[in-house]
Amino acid sequence: MKNYKIDTLCVQAGYEPKSGEARIPPIAQSTTFFYGKTQDMADLFDLKSEGYFYSRLANPTVAAFEGKVAALEGGLCGIGCASGMSATSLTVFTVAGAGDNVVVSSAIYGGSYNLFSTTLPKLGIECRFFDPDAPAEEIEKLIDDKTKLIFTETIANPAIIVLDFDKIAKIADKYGVLFAVDNTLATPVLCRPKEFGAHIIIHSSSKYLDGHAAALGGVIVDLGTFDFKGNSRYKSFNEPDESYHGLVYADLPVAFGTKCRAQMMRDFGAIMSPQNGFISYIGSDTLALRMERHSENAKKVAAYLKKHPKIEWINHPSLPDNKYNKLAQKYLPDGQGGMLSFGIKGSVEKCASFMEALKLITQETHVADVRSCVLHPASTTHRQLSEEDLKKAGVPHNLIRLSVGIENAADIIADLEQALAKV
Repeated sequence: MKNYKIDTLCVQAGYEPKSGEARIPPIAQSTTFFYGKTQDMADLFDLKSEGYFYSRLANPTVAAFEGKVAALEGGLCGIGCASGMSATSLTVFTVAGAGDNVVVSSAIYGGSYNLFSTTLPKLGIECRFFDPDAPAEEIEKLIDDKTKLIFTETIANPAIIVLDFDKIAKIADKYGVLFAVDNTLATPVLCRPKEFGAHIIIHSSSKYLDGHAAALGGVIVDLGTFDFKGNSRYKSFNEPDESYHGLVYADLPVAFGTKCRAQMMRDFGAIMSPQNGFISYIGSDTLALRMERHSENAKKVAAYLKKHPKIEWINHPSLPDNKYNKLAQKYLPDGQGGMLSFGIKGSVEKCASFMEALKLITQETHVADVRSCVLHPASTTHRQLSEEDLKKAGVPHNLIRLSVGIENAADIIADLEQALAKV
């Protein structure tokens, strides 16, 4: 299905039924699978054949969703994970271990920031943060022979910073380092990082892919654009894996994806459930339609807030004077998504008063589904960050994150208007 347009792939990719089979992928709610021949099972365990033997590694329903997301991103394979956080964690563990380091944008989701700043260092993996707006020369100084990964977000959550792909891709190419991008807020409908030099894509599928806040999940996509063969930086890909009788991952057509599933998913068991895979699969059918509406609505809301006297500042790449407008036109020409952030003039208490006065828009720890919602990151998702780290992440105390849904834009704006009137 590689020749189809993105909106067609949203509907059709990932599952092709045979004659007489269910038109949409059935829920394979089973931990295990039957085989009549002992050798068939042995070949599966040795990765000599494809199939399913235990849902901790792979499941037919999850595979359909994995295939759809991989097709949307133009990748070789997808790996369905229990959450977006587990997808990020498994990506790191696939390439890095104690004594290694990863280079990470400081402007990322708070949960991801905590993973990189607190948890991974406890396991011996050093995390070196960079300002995504910093010049390439400054970012390059963080890379040495132990660097295994550069990690960024296409649209930073909640700072709404648009990534300069060319800058990061050139650095990754220069040093032969794997370049991973969290594409959750853009989705492949608005941006395909493969076209701009990325090697690995990560999604929190609980967001726009599912679209309904009904199913927790994450996806890793191996784009097949990174050559591990002979790269001394990645010895674990070029040395035999004795747990698979000497298999060398760099020799395989899908090196990263195979190692991630066969080693990391095997040992951590963080796979997506069949039920969540099913919900996410059918939810993503309408992804292209929804992203168009999310982007249109957010553009209208941003223009309204820009003119409001009680708003100190607003970030959305659709605004002509936005710092990232030119990058958005380059990398997100078909829409800039439904996420925006803004600051209310005055105290943090005014932020709380505003959010509590909203009637249509709800306050919740989520983003990027069909319903509009708000959050105050400094006191919630980024609560664990120090004052210095909040600055690095682009999260001032008066920042309110607004995820614009697909309701009628006039109704969303009217709710904002009545709530602001009470501040």
